[in-house]
Parts: sequence; C-alpha cells; structure tokens
Amino acid sequence: MTKIDKSLLTDNFRKHNSRNPLQKYLLGKFFEKFIDTVRFSNINTVLDVGCGEGFIMKRLKKAKIGVSWEGIEYSDNVIEIGKKIHPDLKITKGDIYKLPYRANSFDLVVCTEVLEYLENPRKALRELVRVSKKYVLLSAPNEPFFKLVNLLRGKNLSRRGGEIDQLQNWSAGAFAKFVNIKGVKVIDKKHPFPWTIVLLKKVK
Repeated sequence: MTKIDKSLLTDNFRKHNSRNPLQKYLLGKFFEKFIDTVRFSNINTVLDVGCGEGFIMKRLKKAKIGVSWEGIEYSDNVIEIGKKIHPDLKITKGDIYKLPYRANSFDLVVCTEVLEYLENPRKALRELVRVSKKYVLLSAPNEPFFKLVNLLRGKNLSRRGGEIDQLQNWSAGAFAKFVNIKGVKVIDKKHPFPWTIVLLKKVK
C-alpha cells in the first residue's frame, strides 16, 4: 500500500484496515448484505456521496456492480488519501446538499454512514434522490447497537460508545421511516448487525 502520513488517517480509513477480529467480521458481514442488495440490478453508473477514501466504491467495482464509479467527498485530506490508495477511482470534492450533477444522472447513488452526521439529513436525502435515475442505497448505524459494538471494541468509552460528531441516532425502524420520502419507495431492507441498509427505487 502507498505510504501515508499516519497523522492524516481518518477513523474511516482505520475501520476498513482494522486488524480487530470483531471489526473485520462485522464489516465483512455488512459488505455481504450491501452487495447482495444491488446485485440483481441493471446498474452502469454509480455515484458514492461522502465516499471517504473510496473503500465502498472499490468493493462495488470488485463485485462488478456498475461500469463506471465516481465519488464525492468534502474533505481535501481524505480526497488526497483516496487518490493515492485508489488511483483507479474518480474522487472529487463536492457538497452533499448541492451535488454538481443534473437530475437522473446515475443508475445508483450510494451514501453510507454519512446522513447521521448531518444537521439537515432530509435535505441531503432529497439531493441524493434528485441525481439518481434508478436506485439510492443507504446505510446508517442501528442504534443503540452500534454504540454497544463500539464499547465492545473499547472505542469512545467516555461517551458510552457514541461518536463525538454524530447528530442523528436512528434505530432500524426510525431510519426506514426517515427515508420514506416523496419520489422513492423502499424496496429492500437489511440489518447486518449493527447497521441498517435500505434500498430505495425512484418512482414517478
């Protein structure tokens, strides 16, 4: 792997490269469900919003979900790291509240573990739906189970497992209710512990 200044590494990078057996097991189960959710679909173009260093896109590409993959990320530091470790992926800077694309631009729009950090997640969700042509694939921590897993890993002990900048705390049922907005319908839900995955289909 390309050498990277360890002081610049994010929690997301550490999560995807963790050697913790529990972390690796849970993440592996998550990706099994995540990929299976869209494996049936006829998808060519994929946009990952809040793509981080590109780990989700890399999984989708490896699974042959899509023909082209593009990621939007807000942090310059994360974009720099992503381009170093995934030079085959297109990662550009952008704002989830105002994506630089026309309506119906991508067959699949992906957004994983992003919405819970936003002050206005519904506004962001509407923007994800706007640029999607067919599907929107979302995931979020299933609370309070996600906090429990953090505690089991010895993470965020002083905050009882809670993430310091997480603004929304959805249970599986609350997240499914949140994503039920005009213009889409929920066609699949999966619950790989401790996450919730929801697939939305664009409707007229």
